[in-house]
Parts: sequence; structure tokens; C-alpha cells
Amino acid sequence: MVVVIYFSRKDENLICGKIEDLSVGNTQILAEKIGEYVQAETLEICPVKQYPKNYHEMIAQAEKEKRENLRPNFLPLENSVDAEAIFLGFPNWCGSFPRVVARFLESYDFSQKTLYPFCTHEGSSFGSSLIELRQLCPDSLIMLGLPVRGSKVQGADRAVKNWLAQYQNNGGMENGKK
Repeated sequence: MVVVIYFSRKDENLICGKIEDLSVGNTQILAEKIGEYVQAETLEICPVKQYPKNYHEMIAQAEKEKRENLRPNFLPLENSVDAEAIFLGFPNWCGSFPRVVARFLESYDFSQKTLYPFCTHEGSSFGSSLIELRQLCPDSLIMLGLPVRGSKVQGADRAVKNWLAQYQNNGGMENGKK
């Protein structure tokens, strides 16, 4: 079984150096594309307390969470996280994934699961998030991830297809084998 789990933030975001108000977050768009291609359910990680809509206030909060090692709570997911293969999506904030994603990773046992990370960013790719992902999920098989610029997410179909093809052509996604 395969599932796509993601955290995304709409509202004010930095796109190509300018603040734009998004009705749907970039990571959600990417997660939905992946879910469609792999025919998997998509589950959203929703923080109990929403992040500020204002971009600068959100950045200040994200920096504080990282600096103080805070882990915001999230709402329970609609379904269990018992899939063997998990596509995990997040935006790159402050050089890694948002702290609500860290809380999510600490809340479930991902041992013996295959994780396919993907992220949206505006120039920093994964930053240190893959290192942190390996630290939080040491008994998981973490596959090569897909970073996509948030400003390019609408046209990322080819990148998504190529990324998924490397797994489908080499043993599939059910077992994560290459």
C-alpha cells in the first residue's frame, strides 16, 4: 500500500522573490500530482494552530520553532499511517522541513517503511531536511527525493513522472527496492 502525506501552507508565500497570496499551497499541488500518478490516497498534516497568513509573521514563527526546537501539534490524520511506502511532502522552511512535520515523524513508527521525500522551495532544495529525516527515521529506507521550486510546481508534471519512473522501472514502489 502507498500513501502520500504532506504539509502545505497557502496564504502569503515567497514566489520568485515576491510575496504572493496562494489559495492552495505549493506542496499540496505537488502532493496531489504525485497522488494522482501513483493512484494513492493523499493525507494532509494540519497543525492544531494554523500558521499566520502573513509571510513575515510565518517566517518569524518558523524561525522561533526551529531555534527553540518546538514541535507544534497536528490534527489526527483521517486514516492510519500503515502503508509500506510513504511519499512525504513539505516546504523547505529555514533550511529543513517545518517543525510540525518533525512532530509528525516523531509520532509514528516508520521502521521498515520506505519514504519518498519531496519538497517545495525557492532555491534551497532540500537544505538539511534529508539529514534530519534520516535522524528521525533511522530504520526507514529513505529514497532519493524530489525537490521542486514552488514557482515551478504548476509545470512540474514531467519532473514528477521522471522521478516516479525511476522507482516504477526498478522494482516498484510497494517495496522500495531499487
